[in-house]
Amino acid sequence: MRRLSKFLVGVDQGSIVLFSDYQHGGAMWTGSGPRELRQLVSFSERYATPPAVQVTISMWDMDKKSNQRADISADMVTEEGFAVVFRTWGDTRVARVRADWLAIGELPSDDDWDVS
Repeated sequence: MRRLSKFLVGVDQGSIVLFSDYQHGGAMWTGSGPRELRQLVSFSERYATPPAVQVTISMWDMDKKSNQRADISADMVTEEGFAVVFRTWGDTRVARVRADWLAIGELPSDDDWDVS
């Protein structure tokens, strides 16, 4: 996690392979119609409030015989982490996907009190 000096803002980032379905005949490679995969990601430090999270596809391996349809997003963002959501549909065949993510948000202060 990077801390911006004099501001309580943190920047965290990472890269994860979401799946490699061609290796074991998984649904993204062999299926058709609507398909969805979710993978949980934990931040390296807790944020004070849920941060802004951006997710991008940094590598994809798709079959050239069908349309390449894909949707990727962040869901269920909390102070501790989020879920990467990858979706495809129709006859699209996806062998594997790697996603990169970036989170920017408010960090807790040493002056914060936890009275719970």
